[in-house]
Amino acid sequence: MSRKASENVEYTLRSLSSLMGERRRKQQEPDAASAAGERSLLAAAESSASLQSAGAGGGGVGDLERAARRQFQQDETPAFVYVVAVFSALGGFLFGYDTGVVSGAMLLLKRQLSLDALWQELLAAANNKETLLAGRLVVGLGIGIASMTVPVYIAEVSPPNLRGRLVTINTLFITGGQFFASVVDGAFSYLQKDGWRYMLGLAAIPAVIQFFGFLFLPESPRWLIQKGQTQKARRILSQMRGNQTIDEEYDSIKNNIEEEEKEVGSAGPVICRMLSYPPTRRALIVGCGLQMFQQLSGINTIMYYSATILQMSGVEDDRLAIWLASVTAFTNFIFTLVGVWLVEKVGRRKLTFGSLAGTTVALLVLALGFLLSAQVSPRITFKPVVPSGQNSTCTRYSYCNECMLDPDCGFCYKMNKSTVIDSSCVPVNKASTNEAAWGRCENETKFKTEDVFWAYNFCPTPYSWTALLGLILYLVFFAPGMGPMPWTVNSEIYPLWARSTGNACSSGINWIFNVLVSLTFLHTAEYLTYYGAFFLYAGFAGVGLLFIYGCLPETKGKKLEEIESLFDNRLCTCGASDSDEGRYIEYIRVKGSNYHLSDNDASDVE
Repeated sequence: MSRKASENVEYTLRSLSSLMGERRRKQQEPDAASAAGERSLLAAAESSASLQSAGAGGGGVGDLERAARRQFQQDETPAFVYVVAVFSALGGFLFGYDTGVVSGAMLLLKRQLSLDALWQELLAAANNKETLLAGRLVVGLGIGIASMTVPVYIAEVSPPNLRGRLVTINTLFITGGQFFASVVDGAFSYLQKDGWRYMLGLAAIPAVIQFFGFLFLPESPRWLIQKGQTQKARRILSQMRGNQTIDEEYDSIKNNIEEEEKEVGSAGPVICRMLSYPPTRRALIVGCGLQMFQQLSGINTIMYYSATILQMSGVEDDRLAIWLASVTAFTNFIFTLVGVWLVEKVGRRKLTFGSLAGTTVALLVLALGFLLSAQVSPRITFKPVVPSGQNSTCTRYSYCNECMLDPDCGFCYKMNKSTVIDSSCVPVNKASTNEAAWGRCENETKFKTEDVFWAYNFCPTPYSWTALLGLILYLVFFAPGMGPMPWTVNSEIYPLWARSTGNACSSGINWIFNVLVSLTFLHTAEYLTYYGAFFLYAGFAGVGLLFIYGCLPETKGKKLEEIESLFDNRLCTCGASDSDEGRYIEYIRVKGSNYHLSDNDASDVE
């Protein structure tokens, strides 16, 4: 069932003030820094609300797939799961390839929200599988636009001391939307036929609210300066910073843009200029690498298939699995809030590394939990007579876990107190996975009255709690760092001329690996077993740890115009810059040029 529904924007703006630690001030007039923070906060809050809507729409496609296929019986391939990710990648690449050419961030976001509102209503009215998938396709394009544009916009309008926290709040709203949607999933899971339609219909409400909210947001001052609209840029920057003097910031942005255009040139496609210019090439590798390892660590497998994973671990009731999935979504939301608090305290590099280290451990716990369940898998003790002309492949398996790895088979059994008895592996009914194709579990209504149980996707086990523990531990570690930091870092590390293209490429990489991991999870579990799949993800996460340790620099507290120099060195030495104070770079403007001097040399320049 689709996860959707969002809190209104007014509540979002009020709650953000408390999240950011904005205290009520006794003075009638706030100081300059406070006023700047509040104005940036409002702009960031409204743009973050866009991705709260997108997160709710995209995060619940696994539950949508489970519900909608009851009405539109479909193939083994979980198309509802990956079609959104495919076209999110396409939306990020096509519309984000060069936002500076296509349009400003605000226009793109308005397009995205109008797409969401229109097509969510089409989804709700879908009367066949093809219409439903077409609707998810267009929503995917909208999500791709938002996922690329929103972090960039927030980073460009935020002061350096709040930038990381505000971009992280963007992810907080995504996880909040996913949690709210999972609760809606659970509530509508009792409507067997059309419950999923109500979820998709509700999806249009936050999109409409946010569309009108965006009408009142200004364009990024940096983008306006790049397009020659300097007076408008100065006016908007002054409004965002309040009483704070903007001359130094405005001149820094303007001069930096002019120097970048002279140094890099304006001929040729932006992506070619990025690849030929070493600092942006290194930044692109770091940005795309972070997004790749975020997905390879299995986050969207956890979120898309959380209810399925819980059933695989032995949770028998379908609705209970959906409600337990909302527990994982709530954990994701709460611990993303921890990331909001930590990002400006410990920095991006340490937070990302610690988060991925904990995620690796949690994946190992999850894998060991499935391994333990496999070790005590019930033995098949009853061999039914195969009807003439029926498939007999399932009856050849000896244990329940072998039976469950075959998507065409299910487990039929009886219970003697806590012991499984008279168990058999038989083909699943192609029209409904809730019953067998033949045998004792053929008729769902009949076998439930005869104390016969049917299991599809799971084996009865006393260790089902280990999967829930592993899922929660995973999100406890993943949510504060690996969830928001790839988006935060990517919004910061590119110079203005390459920022939209860099974020388009990195967000496209994110969605592409989202597709690959989501599309292959069930097949990976079939060939490597469930625990083997999570051991594989743990291995990917371990490689990601080495990448972060060697290549990710610290960007905390630096102006966007300063961050480019962090990538002047070779890629795998830049990660040490956050701890080596002796190599701290000062940015000194001499006769219109930037000279990067060490602390010892700075005194020689007048």
